[in-house]
Amino acid sequence: MKKIQSLTRYIHDTLWGMHVVTITAKRQATLPAALCKELGLAPGAKVAVERRRVGKQTVWVLKGPGPDWSWVGSLRRYAKGKSHRLSDIRRTIAKGWASGHRA
Repeated sequence: MKKIQSLTRYIHDTLWGMHVVTITAKRQATLPAALCKELGLAPGAKVAVERRRVGKQTVWVLKGPGPDWSWVGSLRRYAKGKSHRLSDIRRTIAKGWASGHRA
């Protein structure tokens, strides 16, 4: 009987897009691989859990890590001392097209 209930639960969860999370005796959660992939989680990643009210129900929202912004500013040294005016940028692009320098 337990196998039938497990199978029924698996089919229900698969059809309705739900993921089953198992909680151990130490209150550790085992997340399905598909859910980890969808959230972009790797071993050791931190997950934010947010409580929300939807109508009369309480739901918990899992949020994976945000985007990696560490690259911002990495090209600053190439831009130092150069004009960022649109007219200058357009002139540089036109110069590149005219000389055949294309990526």
